[in-house]
Amino acid sequence: MSRRRANTKLPAPFLQRIVLRDDIMARKSGYPYDFPWLDSDAFELRFTTPVTILIGENGTGKSTLVEAIAALSGYDEAGGGKGYRPVDHARAIDRSGAGLADALRASWLPKVTNGWFFKAETFFSVARYLDIAAQDSGNAPPDFLSWSHGEGFVRFFEERMSRQGIYFMDEPESALSPKRQLELLAILDRIQERAISQVILATHSPILMALPNARLLEITRHEIAETTLEETQHFKLYRAFTQSPAEFVADALREKKPE
Repeated sequence: MSRRRANTKLPAPFLQRIVLRDDIMARKSGYPYDFPWLDSDAFELRFTTPVTILIGENGTGKSTLVEAIAALSGYDEAGGGKGYRPVDHARAIDRSGAGLADALRASWLPKVTNGWFFKAETFFSVARYLDIAAQDSGNAPPDFLSWSHGEGFVRFFEERMSRQGIYFMDEPESALSPKRQLELLAILDRIQERAISQVILATHSPILMALPNARLLEITRHEIAETTLEETQHFKLYRAFTQSPAEFVADALREKKPE
């Protein structure tokens, strides 16, 4: 019987630094190795807080980066816990950002093996996998799918993220109402304050970006740079909308009309 690794008393972040392997990058081309911010002379990602939040427009590579770091840490590209294979990738046509893990090198203090990789798009498959695995072993299934999508998400977060570990999250707000996003924000706030776990999160939600004392990193076409909530385009857009919804919508629709 294998011994369970004891919890560490050192505070998060446990994963402290990511750098590129020049020997691997020199032999690679195409997705996921072709993002301009993957400049071997400049790329270095440091984690300085228990919760790190990655933001950026669609296509800038934030989900790719989360997938790569999760894969580097031992998690399947479809999500789940360490050692889970909830999805068969044998006949997959699409390419995952997990391939970028081969070109990354991580520095840990200490190496934490417990945790989870949450992907909103594969939550159904992972939840079904958990139910089947529990039934096969004679245990009660967790049954996250009998609830509404958003309620299932929050129940999952409350259960899984109460334990020490490293957690990767890709757009967890996708099925959450603003009220449910506040519930996730409270969970993340406890993690940030207690510093017994680490979270690396990619999101479009200004509510989650507002997490106190979290480090906010914005991925643009050419760089990854630290920012603040008020400096993000997401926050500026929502602020403009709430200040004058009718005027905001009228201007947006006018811009989208064909000439």
